[in-house]
Amino acid sequence: MQDFIGLGVVGNFAKHLEQAGEAHSFINMKHIEKDAPKGLFPFYLPNDPSYLGRYCMDNEVMVLPDDLSLRAQAEPEIALECEITYNDKHLVESIIPRYFMAFNDGSIRNFPAKRLSAKKNFSRASKGMGAKLPIDRFVYGGVCNDYSIASFLTREGQTHVYGENSKLVKYEYFYDKLLSWMVEMLNTQQDTGTLENLQEILRTYNYPSKFLIAIGATPYMPFAQEHFLQQDDTITIIAYNHRRYSFDKILDMVSSNTLLQASLADTSIIQQKVLLESID
Repeated sequence: MQDFIGLGVVGNFAKHLEQAGEAHSFINMKHIEKDAPKGLFPFYLPNDPSYLGRYCMDNEVMVLPDDLSLRAQAEPEIALECEITYNDKHLVESIIPRYFMAFNDGSIRNFPAKRLSAKKNFSRASKGMGAKLPIDRFVYGGVCNDYSIASFLTREGQTHVYGENSKLVKYEYFYDKLLSWMVEMLNTQQDTGTLENLQEILRTYNYPSKFLIAIGATPYMPFAQEHFLQQDDTITIIAYNHRRYSFDKILDMVSSNTLLQASLADTSIIQQKVLLESID
């Protein structure tokens, strides 16, 4: 995925922005719908000279700055591997999702930075990505209808439910509504507040076709709201076919540390150990 542009959707699950302490950044933004996502941010731009050029994916560790004053959280969500097409005026014409996967869009809440993107790409392993699952058709009735996303944090031998267990169709914007909104944002989002001008990014990269788009984090459960990440925590995020597996079965396997040994079909799994490192 090192050749893909990495983008994230801000605020696509009810309550998440408020829980993350980010809602104030978008209070003056006007949207047609109250619960509409707020915008798109880059988290990885291949070979960019800034922090955004740092490849930040790792499915075994999540690396945090060795600074106990910084408050980090995992962000359990779904990412889409997409192909983007343009018209003859270099405006985005269509977004075609090919695969979906579990994704950790880790964030440092109190990172001293103007841009939301700096709170996202803060180390060589601020993100995690599970196995890719093929999309038959990204419409209601397609494969994504049968999937949920769940997440857990294991600390000192105890496993806690981290994010809300959520069906993918519970995203505020999903399927055609999400794709239409993303096309609009890629063509119109300006350099505003914590967000970047997306047309400028597309122009700089000569209108690329390959994108990885994280579509928004689930709300946090009480433990995640009250406890930030620390050394030796283990984060587990799983997209799973809820017609095949129950949430209780997934929780049992995470708690017994047997999830990765089970070779479960129809799942996309991230399991990362949290490390602290000195980061320039």
